[in-house]
Amino acid sequence: MYLFQRIEEMTIEYQDARSVIAEFLLNEKAHLYQYTMDEVAHLTYTSKPTLVRFAKGLGFHGWKDFMRSLIEEVKYLESHETTIDVNFPFHENNSYKEIIDHVSRLQIESIMDTTHLIKEEMLELAVMRLEKAKNIVIFGMKPNSYFAEGLRWKFLSIGVSMQIAPYGEFGMIARTLTKNDCAILISYSGNNKDKDPMTQIEMLKRQEVPVIAMTSEGKNYIQENIDCIFAISSNERLYSKISSFATEQSLLFIFNVIFSCYFKKNYHENLVYKIENSKILESQRTANSKKIEEI
Repeated sequence: MYLFQRIEEMTIEYQDARSVIAEFLLNEKAHLYQYTMDEVAHLTYTSKPTLVRFAKGLGFHGWKDFMRSLIEEVKYLESHETTIDVNFPFHENNSYKEIIDHVSRLQIESIMDTTHLIKEEMLELAVMRLEKAKNIVIFGMKPNSYFAEGLRWKFLSIGVSMQIAPYGEFGMIARTLTKNDCAILISYSGNNKDKDPMTQIEMLKRQEVPVIAMTSEGKNYIQENIDCIFAISSNERLYSKISSFATEQSLLFIFNVIFSCYFKKNYHENLVYKIENSKILESQRTANSKKIEEI
């Protein structure tokens, strides 16, 4: 989770000086290098000790340490900016043709960025854990659990059963898992250990359950506690946006890559199973297009 996203969380979670400081930092992030500590305190109607407490609340030693990291992050994000605004890829005056172009470019850029974030060693570890697992359970809040349905369906098509844990049953299901199973955790923020699915991590670790996680880049609770991580590419804000276009595309791409690498391990067997099973279960389907008609 990027630092600016953790700051954005503070604008929602708090209704005090922390929220005021956070709003100022988000609004002025492109010009932060111009402000002294005294000026920030003056413009936010706070004090230097309050700014220090704010920085320490985010895990920094002090204000200077915090500002140095935030400015470096801003520079990094600016150098990796997409050509389309990830939060507001279109506006009310855009034509339908422009919206098609903007959304497609945004999704393509999200996929390309994700390709650079996926590590081969993580893929190998994830595939190994899935191959060895007797039970595979996905833990994620909506809409991530909806996206995970596509992954579950793909694996089911080659004879591998996955379960998506219903909200409200996370704890009960997590307690049934062992070192012979595998849990998949999905959380973009991945930061609040008191919220699901993060609340299940300690129990899963105690029970030695192998875990695969998808979460945002940067420092967060999942990144610090799980050893098999796939970073979701997105510079989206947590709340101030039209939709999670980039995040969704990145997550779906990660799912497709994991499935493809798993499929490849037993390519011939999986292909035969998939085709033969499809013929049996989908025998009533017909095609109007010659391009997709089976011979």
